[in-house]
Amino acid sequence: MLSLDKQNEWRERYRAAHPGWQPATELYADLVRQQLTPNAQVLDIGCGRGGLVEQLHHPLEQVVGIDPDWLSLHEHRLNLASAVAFSDDLPFAPNTFDVAFASWVLEHLARPFHTFQSIARVLKPGGVFVFITPNGRHPLALLNKTLGRLGRLQGRLVARLYGRSADDTFATHYRANSQADLEQLAAQSGLQLTTLHAVPDPTYLAFNRPLFALMTRFEDALPVERKIHLVGVLVKRLAEG
Repeated sequence: MLSLDKQNEWRERYRAAHPGWQPATELYADLVRQQLTPNAQVLDIGCGRGGLVEQLHHPLEQVVGIDPDWLSLHEHRLNLASAVAFSDDLPFAPNTFDVAFASWVLEHLARPFHTFQSIARVLKPGGVFVFITPNGRHPLALLNKTLGRLGRLQGRLVARLYGRSADDTFATHYRANSQADLEQLAAQSGLQLTTLHAVPDPTYLAFNRPLFALMTRFEDALPVERKIHLVGVLVKRLAEG
């Protein structure tokens, strides 16, 4: 089994050999923090039981989380205002939030345009949406998409390999997981893609040292547009006129 702790050990080895590299999750957190002002109203899309919001130290009365899973909200580690909802139909008034963010959500969207349209509606003009998601052009994403056709068997496989609950494994579609997809969805929904980073990470098959070395060489050889993670920022366009 490849635990998260072991993955993070490999990431530190990769960082030591690649000065200036930082894991996609660190870059994502930095981008969210850069957007926060003291009075910012914040939406955590797919908040689950915690995650990035626990690291931000932003006033909780200014943060709302949504997740389709009631049990995850019930078990959230913070006293966070929340609602059971899907990202494609956010239950908030227009122009409510300054910042929205989503961790590992875009890959699961069957109807990404509806989600982008909904996010644009609830953001204030000039508001930002920050995301982290797998790159749909990475070979492992293509493999995961194929495995997704196995249904519950995929969940059991992920649980066995990574120690993650099968109940926390969801279908993937990868319909908002390339620069071209993101730019098109943004243009259709009144958003603009202003920042996009493709970040390498060789740890997902690093079950031992030889596999880590092999995956490092493989990841380093990929062109930048196919690196495994995408981290980016979309901005709601200001009203014209």
